[in-house]
Amino acid sequence: MQEECGVVGLWGQEGLDASAVLYLSMYGVQHRGQQSAGLAINDNGSIVYHKELGLVSEVFNDVVVRHLQGGRAGIAHCGQQTAANNLRENALPLVLRYTKGQIAISYNGCLLNAQELRLNLEESGFMFQSTSDAEIIAQLLSRERVKCHSIEEALRRVMDQLVGSYALLIMTPNKIVAARDPRGMKPLVLGKLGDAYMFASESAAFDTVGGELIRDILPGEIAVADDTGLRSLFVKSGDTAMCIFEFVYYARPDSFIDGVSVYDARFEAGRILAKEHPVDADIVIGVPDSGIQAALGYAAESGIPYAQGYLKNRYIGRTFIQPSQEGRELAVGLKLNAVKRSVEGKRVIIIDDSIVRGTTTKKSVQMLKERGGAKEVHVLISSPPFKFPCYYGGDTTDKNTLIANRLTFDEICAEIGADSLGFISEDGLKNTPVGAKCGFCYACFDGKYPLEKKGGTCNE
Repeated sequence: MQEECGVVGLWGQEGLDASAVLYLSMYGVQHRGQQSAGLAINDNGSIVYHKELGLVSEVFNDVVVRHLQGGRAGIAHCGQQTAANNLRENALPLVLRYTKGQIAISYNGCLLNAQELRLNLEESGFMFQSTSDAEIIAQLLSRERVKCHSIEEALRRVMDQLVGSYALLIMTPNKIVAARDPRGMKPLVLGKLGDAYMFASESAAFDTVGGELIRDILPGEIAVADDTGLRSLFVKSGDTAMCIFEFVYYARPDSFIDGVSVYDARFEAGRILAKEHPVDADIVIGVPDSGIQAALGYAAESGIPYAQGYLKNRYIGRTFIQPSQEGRELAVGLKLNAVKRSVEGKRVIIIDDSIVRGTTTKKSVQMLKERGGAKEVHVLISSPPFKFPCYYGGDTTDKNTLIANRLTFDEICAEIGADSLGFISEDGLKNTPVGAKCGFCYACFDGKYPLEKKGGTCNE
């Protein structure tokens, strides 16, 4: 199982230094995965690669970058795994050789039928070196490729066998193939850098290198970039259900997903919060980074001044996607500090994107009161209570770890030490990605799962 990750791909002309472009663009998706990084380059038809556990800046030094220098095409990955699966062999891209030559795979998602697929392959004689879903896809591709005239046709056959969420990049010596699951649960966008085609989890990866966003890869679309240009084929898609948490938390605020500005969606969530939960207070502050835009929206709608209440240590990663609970608790204290000058003696409204386990929120409230000297702390959340596990790529598969599943509303307020607590309504959240063309998955809030999990529905 792979947790939330970031993928980037590039197909260009001779003379393009794909390694340099992809190395820089990886910083545009680093927030999506902070446990591993990898880069595979097409060097005159031969795929060379480097991957390791760690951040992009830790995995790639001058020596490694020079070794990978050049190439006309490549794919990259910033990875996240559960604590149990945080192993070097699970780092991507996966590069291997099969009957048709070399292939590299970068992947973001979670296959609900991974165990069944893996068991069937093993019984047929296939061997595995990792626990990554990407290796399951690679083995299925190798089996189907001998029956098809192209890798994209083989992928279409494979996608008919996959149940789950995924955004997928596949590189062969003569093309890059990008695919998005039929419900569009994971984001994947198409861009251009000069004459080169780019693919990424978010448009921020294009901005990093001066590229241009063209459009989203559609649910069920298989897009192929090669020397003839760009073409697409499709598998049958159902009702779309992109993860709403992209707009709540995962995506960078400067990204556009499904034609919607993530910044605008979060700002609108803050405006709606101000209407649904008015509070008599002196200042509004946002928890960095994904709570800031909603706090600005709340301030604009309520007229209460916005202030900087926290100073963030930029060298600490996201606490929600730390691989263990102990890691999250340690990281919160390192990540934030109260700005005493802003909050001392004041009635403060904190805006945060979500309360999942409650770890970050509790420590954030304590920090404002104990270190900052805040008179009152009122917590408002720009998403509904997170009550149900996510089986589609978030590290929240155990419902007992979710504070909103274990405690009542009043108990949560007492547990985090807030003077009051409010969540945006489900209807309010649904009105935040204004102009979105696709539907969304709200299962973590309402328990209505769009895909079945092996052994029954996901909420069993």
